Amino acid sequence: MSNNLILERLKGVKSRFNEVGMLITQPDVIVDMKRYIKLNKEYKDLEPIIQAYNEYVNVLDNLTSSKELLDNEKDEEMREMAKIEIDELIDRRDKLEADIKLLLLPKDPEDDKSAILEIRAGTGGDEASIFAGDLFRMYSKFCEKHKWKVEVTHVTEGTVGGYKEIIANINGAGVYGILKYESGVHRVQRVPQTETQGRVHTSAATVAILPEADEFDVELKTEDIRKDTYCSSGPGGQSVNTTYSAIRLTHIPTGIVVTCQDEKSQLKNLDKAMKELRTRLYNMELQKRMDELAAKRKTMVSSGDRSAKIRTYNYPQSRVTDHRINLTLYNLPVIIDGEIEELIEKLQVAENAERLKDSGME
Repeated sequence: MSNNLILERLKGVKSRFNEVGMLITQPDVIVDMKRYIKLNKEYKDLEPIIQAYNEYVNVLDNLTSSKELLDNEKDEEMREMAKIEIDELIDRRDKLEADIKLLLLPKDPEDDKSAILEIRAGTGGDEASIFAGDLFRMYSKFCEKHKWKVEVTHVTEGTVGGYKEIIANINGAGVYGILKYESGVHRVQRVPQTETQGRVHTSAATVAILPEADEFDVELKTEDIRKDTYCSSGPGGQSVNTTYSAIRLTHIPTGIVVTCQDEKSQLKNLDKAMKELRTRLYNMELQKRMDELAAKRKTMVSSGDRSAKIRTYNYPQSRVTDHRINLTLYNLPVIIDGEIEELIEKLQVAENAERLKDSGME
């Protein structure tokens, strides 16, 4: 993409930025909370592009001035300084152009949202449940480092440890945009604790990352929801409390059922269950778009696709392989301890390269 084309695109963005800046101060917008929130988000999203635009124009102006100085200056020392400055400005211009191309790509509107994490043990019996527990610990440590809040809403424990199923809300800025690459089937190859002959077994667990629906994303009708209450229970059916604090919500039109029992307060459980129901309904529609993206981009795996093997954790070789981008790292203990930044960054780079190619801005 040429300088002129980049500038043309940026001028269009700046015009929209100024327009949104005026709109959010209008009285009719301020009283329309849904529209006000949407415009505020758009304004915030455009700010980094405008900052890059201002710097880009400044660099181009300085580059023009330095070239004119070089053309007209007779003093060799001044000419040498101008050459050095031109080289530095060209490097800065090229870096800005690369950054701006990425900034101009349409942003996934879900990326800034919190997320719901679902992990389910797959093939492999008890070992699969243990592996599901390992994955949950890996994500918990990663979230802790990012200062994201993890709230478990549903657990079915494995018979010898780990989880048959665990669902958690992960709250924080940009959670979904970072963790969305984790959706799919994760496979582990190792000698199980129960294996007496030292043979390597292969087990699997599925991970789904769903963007949390905002209150404005989904309209829930009271008449469409059946609410049931029951006593919370722990492993083995032991009573946790004798009050009917656990909540089960059934969305009658779709048949979706969500439960929450991790709080002692029925109201708190209801609030969490409503949030999860809203997210599940929202994701039914989102799923169609994600499936289309998954077909185009190998870095993205649809949250509903339970057959897509995305990553293998090989303990005997201390190897982790991400099959979508053919990336292999030999630091499994560090990765399983929550250090998954390198994997996610490489997936982001691969996806951005594909998006630039699709957009014609490569």
